[in-house]
Amino acid sequence: MLAFEQTFKNALTGLAMGGGKGGSDFDPKGKSEKEVERFCRAFMDQLYPYIGIDTDVPAGDIGVSGREITYMYDEYKKKSHKDDGALTGKSLADGGSLLRPEATGYGLCYYAEALFKDRYQTTFAGKKVLISGSGNVATFACEKAQQLGAIVLAMSDSSSCIYDPHGIDLAAVRAIKEVKRARIHDYLLSHPDAKELPSEAIWSIKADLALPSATQFEIKEKDAKLLIQNGCLAVCEGSNMSAEAKAVQTLMKANVAYAPGKAANAGGVTVSGFEMIQNRAKTHWSREEVDSKLKATMENIYAQAIALATTPEEKKNLVTLTNEAAFLRVMNALKK
Repeated sequence: MLAFEQTFKNALTGLAMGGGKGGSDFDPKGKSEKEVERFCRAFMDQLYPYIGIDTDVPAGDIGVSGREITYMYDEYKKKSHKDDGALTGKSLADGGSLLRPEATGYGLCYYAEALFKDRYQTTFAGKKVLISGSGNVATFACEKAQQLGAIVLAMSDSSSCIYDPHGIDLAAVRAIKEVKRARIHDYLLSHPDAKELPSEAIWSIKADLALPSATQFEIKEKDAKLLIQNGCLAVCEGSNMSAEAKAVQTLMKANVAYAPGKAANAGGVTVSGFEMIQNRAKTHWSREEVDSKLKATMENIYAQAIALATTPEEKKNLVTLTNEAAFLRVMNALKK
């Protein structure tokens, strides 16, 4: 199912990529640095014959960030005797692209911004935002949302949610999650006005925009009803398939803008595609160039979907329109 979603997501970017999904059953929680490294290298020992810059190019996802990609790419080079860029999300020294870590979170906000401007004739400025998760996607979505003038009220991890009425202190969250590798509960130690709630209670907080960025099916029907009750304008998926089917139907019936992950979180694979282009050309784009191309791509993903609408009512159904736009690209590719 995820592989099918990824095929449509890649098609929406307009880049020359197919689509697939894979992974492992290794849980990195509680594992030492050495245990993680050993697993990454063992995984690549089995994977390397099947990947390559013109064959199959894996990228990171849940539990796989720059650290894991570095281990795997190092092992790939040793085993294959190639340095062709066969993974994306690599370090800059290995040929990675600037803004790759930021791409999914930044792209999510660029998409949401395009939606806000078109549907509500408004911007991020002053909007209250909820972001589930505290990993790569969530932290960079928080960073970009704050840069665009929004107030991020809450973030979470698998153990709990923190609500800060003054707005989330992103530097503190990063220190907890990336440096201490601790639970988000520790935020309360330095922010006495913040409150801790169960992870799933994040959707009960009144806000204008929800950016689920933790895992699939995290928004249930009851959560959708809470978001509607609190006047939420839009839900844009930072994680893949963040909302259950009934939750999606509930949101759309209530006229809440709902953006599926294959569109809203396509920023990550977009910059993976940019990384592949740079690796093939043996060139390196500036941060500004990557950011500009990313923003334009996310705006185009939104625009190409709504362009298929023939009535104002159809224009509100981003699920159908996005699927249609992706299907047309795949169908046209198959004709060639």
